[in-house]
Amino acid sequence: MKILLVHNSYQRPGGEDVAFEQERRLLMEHGHRVVTYRRSNLELDSYSALQRVVLVKDVVWAADTRREFSKLLVQEKPHLVHIHNTFVMASPSVYSACRDAGVPVVQTLHNYRLLCPAATFFRDGRVCTECMDHSLWRGIRYGCYRRSRATTAAVAFMLKTHRRQRTWVEMVNAYITLTGFARQLFIRGGLPADKIFVKPNSVYPDPGAQRSEGEYALFVGRLSPEKGVQLLVNAWERLHKPIPLRIIGDGPLRAELESQVAARQISTVHFAGHLEREQVLSAMKRARFVIVPSQCYENFPATICEAFACGAPVICSRLGAMEELVKPGRTGEYFDPGDPQDLATKVEWAWEHPDEMAQMGQGARKEYATKYTPERNYEALIDIYQRTIARTGSGVSQTDPAHEQSSPEQLEACTVASTRSE
Repeated sequence: MKILLVHNSYQRPGGEDVAFEQERRLLMEHGHRVVTYRRSNLELDSYSALQRVVLVKDVVWAADTRREFSKLLVQEKPHLVHIHNTFVMASPSVYSACRDAGVPVVQTLHNYRLLCPAATFFRDGRVCTECMDHSLWRGIRYGCYRRSRATTAAVAFMLKTHRRQRTWVEMVNAYITLTGFARQLFIRGGLPADKIFVKPNSVYPDPGAQRSEGEYALFVGRLSPEKGVQLLVNAWERLHKPIPLRIIGDGPLRAELESQVAARQISTVHFAGHLEREQVLSAMKRARFVIVPSQCYENFPATICEAFACGAPVICSRLGAMEELVKPGRTGEYFDPGDPQDLATKVEWAWEHPDEMAQMGQGARKEYATKYTPERNYEALIDIYQRTIARTGSGVSQTDPAHEQSSPEQLEACTVASTRSE
């Protein structure tokens, strides 16, 4: 099968980029011909002030991308196009190019951008779904995207325009959400239920499991309000005994958090800063448990999946998809969202019960082996591809062995051509 992958990376690398690269490598290793069309928001660094003004139009429809992508479709003649992200530089213009070329489209919904201009369902320290439940203009009023009403308006206008044109309903043949929770949100937001499959990401390659009871508690993620890292530090102030906490990551709250830890003399908290992925996985193998204190509707926290792969149990907020992924008493524990005292209580219990946490770590590793291996990811992905091609009647012969068929609810080289460098 020949697959054209589309991905627009952000200015800061993140989980979407990792997932895109992992699936690209998986497809190539299984003998598929993979073509990639990449754009990057780092291109904005070279834009003049005038070009940035014009960019507002391109967010809705980038004519240069449309022409470029149409030529690529004619040249490569893929059996299927798999879109991961088009925001900002690629724009939704690629969908109509696929429609005119008669090429079926699969899109992975890595975030909530189609329903929320900020893509996070998070505002003022809490979950907010007003743009989905009422109007996109709520987001403009609050300036949700980049704390700017003008920038939020540009995104909202793009969403409104393509809703009117029925781009999301008619020009995408299948969607992939990463959890059942996200699937229900997108159905609630208006996407057709029969087009939405659930397929989680995987951890690739397998990092292997830890071999010790763990040396510390661990947080991995961006140091920003929605990730709950302020809540985490507040919980550490409430502990009755010293428990080592390692915080890996960087972000806008780092300086403030370091000052808070120093001022209140919390000597057990260590900020490690940004680390490479291999270093992060190594740190997970030495953790007694990983904490995911997010205060937003996470789509599919890569940290949870990676912790499971490393055999580390997870303590997380009882919120959204996290409640779906972590099984209390089996792969980790919950705490009440936004409650630092409850988090402190759960952390103290977990630290004082290393045997129980080790058993949960074994359960986490089994969960990874069952749901999040590269093999499971590949099987589910190809099943979705084949179903999409069959449904659209494109007549492509299926070169892969038949896979067990699943409903959307159950679905949990080659040549590489890049027309743009990141």
